[in-house]
Amino acid sequence: MCGPDGKPYAGDVFKWFDPDLDYWNDRTFALRSGFIQAARICSEPMYYDGTTLKSWRPIEALEVFNQNAEYETFGVKAAIVCPCHMPFGVLGVIVWATNEDLPDIADIFDQNAERLHILTLKLLSSYRDSATVTTPTETRDLTRREIQCLRWAALGKTDNEIGTIMGVSVPTVRFHLVNAGKKFGVHGRAQAVRVATSLGYIGGRKSA
Repeated sequence: MCGPDGKPYAGDVFKWFDPDLDYWNDRTFALRSGFIQAARICSEPMYYDGTTLKSWRPIEALEVFNQNAEYETFGVKAAIVCPCHMPFGVLGVIVWATNEDLPDIADIFDQNAERLHILTLKLLSSYRDSATVTTPTETRDLTRREIQCLRWAALGKTDNEIGTIMGVSVPTVRFHLVNAGKKFGVHGRAQAVRVATSLGYIGGRKSA
């Protein structure tokens, strides 16, 4: 997040407790930070007690993540992590962290998680809207054929295979995929599939 002058807020407004850690300039930070990795698989607030990440209910994906997690905590001893999953596959996360032990972090989480989650959604969503320089794509529903093509594409089928399955020509398949991408404001089948998945148009079930 940057101000009007292009400078990251992390440098002055949201300072890290370690003044030597300019994490916003580290291109591998998102890959090494467990909090960001966990936010990819969990959309609910979490807290870090110095050992594992937990939420207000048992979350299987988070439990599996904790069993296999090998990540840097960058000196964090306790934290509250609030993911923000926004439309078109955009992911944000706000972390309230400390380098001090907080034995009562679970109680702090229970008392504040709901409010912090709402604040996260408001801050990141409003910032994204204000920082977007392009005009939002007009929202239009996908046709049944476009959804079918996207579902088969998500399953790894080629244009030829999708055409055979659906009984249409390859150009027709490509037309539907390109048209779906245009409605989402993206280019390429991979981006169209990603956005369609994030918006709930396609999922794990097999296309009819």
